[in-house]
Amino acid sequence: MKSQQILAIFAALLLTGCFTLQAQSSIQRVEPPNWWAGMKNPSLQLLVYGENMSELYPSINYEGVSVERVIRVPNPNYLFIDLEIEAQARPGNIEISFQEDGKTILTHSYPLLAREKSGEEMRGYDNADVMYLVTPDRFVNGNPANDYVEGMREKPDRSNPGGRHGGDIQGMIDKLDYIADMGFTALWLNPVLENDMDSFSYHGYSITDFYRVDPRYGSNEEYLRLANLAREKGIIMIMDMITNHCGSNHWWMDDLPTGDWINFGGEFVPTNHKKAVIQDPYVAQPDYKGFVDGWFVKTMPDLNQRNELMSTYLIQNSIWWVEYLGLGGIRMDTYPYNDMDFMTDWTCAIMEEYPNFNIVGEEWVGNPTIVSFWQRGKENPNGYTSCLPGLMDFPLQEAMRKSLNEEDSDKAFQQLYEMLAQDFLYPEPYNLVVFPDNHDMSRWYTQVNEDFGFFKLGLAYVLTTRGIPQIYYGTEVLMANPGTDSHGIIRSDFPGGWAGDKVNAFTGQGLNEKQRQAMAFMKKLVSWRKGAEVVHTGHLMHYVPKDGVYVFFRYNDNGKVMVILNANEAPTALELGRFSQMLTGVKSGTDVLTGKVFEMKDGITLPGKEPLVLELSQD
Repeated sequence: MKSQQILAIFAALLLTGCFTLQAQSSIQRVEPPNWWAGMKNPSLQLLVYGENMSELYPSINYEGVSVERVIRVPNPNYLFIDLEIEAQARPGNIEISFQEDGKTILTHSYPLLAREKSGEEMRGYDNADVMYLVTPDRFVNGNPANDYVEGMREKPDRSNPGGRHGGDIQGMIDKLDYIADMGFTALWLNPVLENDMDSFSYHGYSITDFYRVDPRYGSNEEYLRLANLAREKGIIMIMDMITNHCGSNHWWMDDLPTGDWINFGGEFVPTNHKKAVIQDPYVAQPDYKGFVDGWFVKTMPDLNQRNELMSTYLIQNSIWWVEYLGLGGIRMDTYPYNDMDFMTDWTCAIMEEYPNFNIVGEEWVGNPTIVSFWQRGKENPNGYTSCLPGLMDFPLQEAMRKSLNEEDSDKAFQQLYEMLAQDFLYPEPYNLVVFPDNHDMSRWYTQVNEDFGFFKLGLAYVLTTRGIPQIYYGTEVLMANPGTDSHGIIRSDFPGGWAGDKVNAFTGQGLNEKQRQAMAFMKKLVSWRKGAEVVHTGHLMHYVPKDGVYVFFRYNDNGKVMVILNANEAPTALELGRFSQMLTGVKSGTDVLTGKVFEMKDGITLPGKEPLVLELSQD
């Protein structure tokens, strides 16, 4: 065929619209990847990403589902679609046609799934639960085949404290019986979503894909299997979420939808970490912006939640994981670093969809006036409100550590007593999460200078005071970080989680006597608490510490428990007269830890540096 004929045919095709010179469109991502029929909020916004997607017009012909708005942004590779999913819409595959000049260029089949439960049926953790916090990379390597994943940046290196060690979801599945046997009823995992970073990515807080489990941990399907199997054993799942930042290798960082998607225009400006700016009535705006918009580190870009598209994306992502996994709770990372108005929108959206759910926010300060600011029901001077049910009780943890490290034993527990006395600041003090340690601070055994007596006193307090207890993996076998505050050492491998480990906490092999005692102590107390309704729902009354002894009661109409913490090295006589308000009519008390019975008459002798948890019997 002659060149003139070819050009003539080409021109005819252009005139008839059968061929176009413009770049071909393609779909690379649709997020969320699916949704559910029957959600309380009928609105859903889809992020569609692919080459030149903004040049196309989406349309849907599906009963009960309609396109309400199409949003185009400066980057032509993004298209945002607002859908309305009416109550009568049935589960099925929604065919989305992407058209140009009335002709369909692309189609996408979008799954609309059936819900397993209504939002009201989704119940969150409560005071009856004890959380077990696990850093997945450091717990159990259940599937060594996924330690190395072709194409991912960081390779396994168990010899490096900050490297990837190989713990995974399969390992947690394998040890669910251990977790349940210890008495724990809730499992909080540090994040398991994709962190495809160059180094130090095992912790999970540099997310590079908000909808994908990191392949070195497993898959979305394995995560769901873990959640389902855990529920069968009476363990609910709590997901660690991050909305403040992502990882610098997140898929959108090379092709941002808008110029304001990341704070400070995508340029690294470190946060000033000055948390008081949130409540400060005299704050200078640059200081406020420096805290909220600043980045943690260069590898954690700070997300601009004032961008409505970003805000919707993050809220929907959280709801997607709650629904997909059937979660029993969320722990929100770096809570005050987020935009405060966004956090109101985020908490209220989740609690509206799941009114019986629970969320705990991380506000790491020792001042309860700052922590209480964020809790729902709080009347703040600046009028700020949120729907956040609970917070991590860092003030109580700090007071407990300081109390037990007090050089003068007569002053032991004074700071702890005074901190608990400030519970009037909280609208819901019983919905705070109490803990001896976590993944970001020294191990509890290290915090008390490896004093086994103080170790037990702290645990007894956490497991019997008001609130929801959280225990970090390995605390039960005295894991420690002597001489260093390196996070890689704090988050050391759980003994027995790797083939060839000389010490195996799951079987008891290689544990020393103190470790065995610690594990037995933990199991006894946690298992007892599991059935102790008086601790779940009872009131609390405490007495001013005296001579190194702190006494408090948990009580309701059906029973009483007397908790006695003795910081003295030697056995100590305790007169009972000043506790008459709670002991009237009480004949004896049985220690749940040892089974020993104490006659509750004039006084009892306390063992040195030992807690007593006495179930009281009436005449």
